[in-house]
Amino acid sequence: MPKRPATGSLLGLALGDALGYPTEFKTVELIESMSGPWQKMPLPRRARVSDDTQMTLALGRGLRTAMERGPLMPERLERPVREEFVEWYRSPENNRAPGNTCLAACGLLAAGDRAWQAAGQIGSKGCGANMRVAPIGLAPGLSDEQRAGAAQLQSGLTHGHPTALAASDLTVRAVHLLARDTEPGALLGELRDYALANRTRYDETWLGDLWTRAQDPTPEHFAARGWDECLAILDRLQEAVRTHSPQDDPCLATGEGWIAEEALATGLLCFLLFPSEPLTALRRAACTAGDSDSIACLTGAFAGAWLGADAWPADWAERIEYREDLLALGTLWDA
Repeated sequence: MPKRPATGSLLGLALGDALGYPTEFKTVELIESMSGPWQKMPLPRRARVSDDTQMTLALGRGLRTAMERGPLMPERLERPVREEFVEWYRSPENNRAPGNTCLAACGLLAAGDRAWQAAGQIGSKGCGANMRVAPIGLAPGLSDEQRAGAAQLQSGLTHGHPTALAASDLTVRAVHLLARDTEPGALLGELRDYALANRTRYDETWLGDLWTRAQDPTPEHFAARGWDECLAILDRLQEAVRTHSPQDDPCLATGEGWIAEEALATGLLCFLLFPSEPLTALRRAACTAGDSDSIACLTGAFAGAWLGADAWPADWAERIEYREDLLALGTLWDA
């Protein structure tokens, strides 16, 4: 039976989001006093998700529309994704503690009177761009250049900092590799090689003049700032995989996840600590002192891409909010 990585990844990220949404902003001690030991944390009966899953679906729908119109190109992607982000911004369902960066940028995108590069918040490297980017790693038929360009462009719509761009690119790369059966033990080496190979690469075709809105002397310098921060966190992650006790809060090793590179690293750490135990990985990610829903969202995306749709118990998957929307995208891309 095929593993259906797209369905598994999309369900996993939403389940992680729903598990972590009630625990965000709380200490590990408080979470365990409310839910019991982290290893047995239950999924809330009403498995509501945060803006993380909402924005993932917005990006996924925009990507689907763009790919239906022909080969994926910057202009073909930017318009429908912008429209989906603005629709999310105006929706009454946008009441799940969305990030200030996304709200500010989407407000500017909604005005419709400026290039997207002027809307993205050039100083923000919050995790809001890479917690939603998994669909680009799951959609079939894209080249490495299209995946990287699309990952960075969708980040730049809201989060223009070079580290947000690089972390989004790396998140897509990780999801793509896991969906195509790269062993978890080989993943960090692959990601580090990818980061080094792209360290000074600025793709003007996809990003336009975004770099000029920062204070960097060249586009290569702009790109390198982001990749260097990601390479530094990958080093910390490599050490944490080797030495960190699963009983301790992963945020102590790789950061609390409020910023892009830390969300990537801590989400990956939870997955890599339990690569064959997806529910344990999600629970560990949700029982953290940091941005628990985004960390667990990323952990679920990685675990689901690696293990497929059957990773998730039916009684969990059946009650996740937006289940039909998630399955529609997953089924399309797994086909």
